[in-house]
Amino acid sequence: MRARIADAEGFVEHDGVRIHYEVFGEGETTLLLMPTWTIIDKRFWKGQIPYLARHHRVVAYDGPGNGGSDRPLEPSAYGQEAQVAYAMKVLAATATDRAVLVALSKAANWALDLAANHADRVSGTVLIGPTVAFAGPGAARTVAGKPELTPSRVPFVEVDPSEHWAKYDRDYWLADYADFAWFFFGQCFPEPHSTKQIEDAVGWSRQTTAEVLIADSHASRPDTATLTEWCGRITSPMLLIHGDHDLISPVRRSELIAELTGGDLVVIEGGGHIPLARDPVKVNLLIREFAERTAVPPHRRRTWSRWRQRPKRVLYLSSPIGLGHARRDVAIARALREHHPDARIDWLAQHPVTRVLEAAGELVHPASRHLANESAHFEAEAGEHDLRAFEALRRMDEVLLANFMVFHDLVRDGGYDLVIGDEAWDVDHFLHENPELKRFAYAWLTDFVGNLPMPEGGSREELVAADYNAEMIEHIARYPRIRDRAVFVGNPDDVVDGSFGPGLPVIRDWTRAHYDFAGYVTGFDPAAVADRAALRSELGYGPDERICVVTVGGSGVGGHLLHRVVAAFDEAARRVAGLRMIVVTGPRIDAATIPARAGLEVRSFVPDLYRHLAASDLAIVQGGLTTCMELAAAGRPFLFIPLRNHFEQNFHVVHRLSRYGAGRRLDYADLSPEVLAGAIAAEIGRETDYRPVETDGAARAAALLADLL
Repeated sequence: MRARIADAEGFVEHDGVRIHYEVFGEGETTLLLMPTWTIIDKRFWKGQIPYLARHHRVVAYDGPGNGGSDRPLEPSAYGQEAQVAYAMKVLAATATDRAVLVALSKAANWALDLAANHADRVSGTVLIGPTVAFAGPGAARTVAGKPELTPSRVPFVEVDPSEHWAKYDRDYWLADYADFAWFFFGQCFPEPHSTKQIEDAVGWSRQTTAEVLIADSHASRPDTATLTEWCGRITSPMLLIHGDHDLISPVRRSELIAELTGGDLVVIEGGGHIPLARDPVKVNLLIREFAERTAVPPHRRRTWSRWRQRPKRVLYLSSPIGLGHARRDVAIARALREHHPDARIDWLAQHPVTRVLEAAGELVHPASRHLANESAHFEAEAGEHDLRAFEALRRMDEVLLANFMVFHDLVRDGGYDLVIGDEAWDVDHFLHENPELKRFAYAWLTDFVGNLPMPEGGSREELVAADYNAEMIEHIARYPRIRDRAVFVGNPDDVVDGSFGPGLPVIRDWTRAHYDFAGYVTGFDPAAVADRAALRSELGYGPDERICVVTVGGSGVGGHLLHRVVAAFDEAARRVAGLRMIVVTGPRIDAATIPARAGLEVRSFVPDLYRHLAASDLAIVQGGLTTCMELAAAGRPFLFIPLRNHFEQNFHVVHRLSRYGAGRRLDYADLSPEVLAGAIAAEIGRETDYRPVETDGAARAAALLADLL
């Protein structure tokens, strides 16, 4: 899912070639995000657009040969003159008088041309890993005996091994374009744990062909003398960003451009050729800061309080994937206020969590409106009761980055003493990637540890899941100061006893060493629902009715399960006298899609759902941990049907429920009306003997957090 959709889009045309552009946001300053080598499209700016468009106007366009633009086979369509013409026409079509140019790699040629020869249209230029015809180590060498592949396009690196760099060859592109793409982008991202970035780039490369790349390789490019002359005439500000481990273009090129233009150079130690994808937070902040320097700064009023005047301020982030985190986090927040009654707690949250917070009287920060919806992403990734949760999380990288940038701006200006992140994956990851941004106490909460591959994912998912786990382990080892407290919502034996991956630690042993344990947090006091007769009467449930509550959590991925259960109602009602089924769709499923009838009621959002679960004779739920553990705490029988390919529900939740002896698992593929009706008849009203669930989890968690204030 895209984190930001274009506000406008269109096409320009030059010499019969149509070029697609998009416009995002508004503001006095416009950033022109230029295309790079035609092997990828403008989606390579996906980490920048959502953030920059909140502060400036952003225009991005596809160069010829990829994305939404035409794919001509004439070299002139890819030449210097044509590339500059495309940029000028996009500026005209978007009514942009002046822009800050942002260019990666090959596009530096076009940006330097514009800055020198169209200075009235350029207010500043950002070049990232410029690939231009300035000399560098190995500049005189050609690749695969092809001197016509000029130095402006040949990677100047030590050939290791030589037969691999021989793939940078027109004949090889025609013979095995896919293999070349995997090789080339592997060189673009030499940083460890870059599997997602490489996969993205290879995916974008499939939108074009070897024939297009060959046409591009014959196109004109400026030589060293021309580039030197242009740099000498550029008077607008210049910023260069370059990784010192760039295997495509040596950092010396940026050093030369900085010397010739008087520009600033930021070298990213250990960085590769595309830092905007591998170090997006740093690049985003550098671009925004540079763009603001080129504009007239607005007048701003700021307030600073002496320490005695400052209230204690907490920013709480609660994962929006379902509603379970919200209920437990509200309970923890209330317990934390018992330690610090004067503390102000702001919530950075999104739908459907905001429904729970607003019902509880909590303060949702206005910046929350800028968050990209994570629940919508998971819904888009889901099939029929099927969610490859790990892959969905990987493909949510654009959304997570956009949301971290919202968080960054808020904590930069907000003066928070403590940040609590309940499975706030974006914040935890990018704080470890950018440790200099941590200026507050930080607590991390989770109820599972470890990405576990599903069997259907095969060897690839095993490799990638292990790589993600390894990166997390390295983060904690390298920067133990980032997490001032890591709290596992549960007990040590609730952690699965498996490995993070080949050569990696045992998950339970590692978690014991790096977490405190709060016990489970139910989000409610089981004593308050212990009198079931009184509770049923209060909720309108008759003593002779057999109440079955059906719920699939707060996300919208459970619609298929609801329909399966409803289809079994008539058969279940035939077997269970007095059956009354309450179907709770949640806030993200339209209740009108479930037909109600005698004995079957449909409700949408129920803020006190735990009371209905405690009053029930049976519940039918998905495999989410919170709802299952609420039922375990209330001692109610329940059927749970984990989402297929959802590693947390199939491994972590199943492991924990087995420890408590709670619930009966069914597989979605087996849910015929007869099977489901039989299970309902067998389980409804059954006496349970579950392991007791802690009643003080929220207080224990709050005690672990309180000293951070």
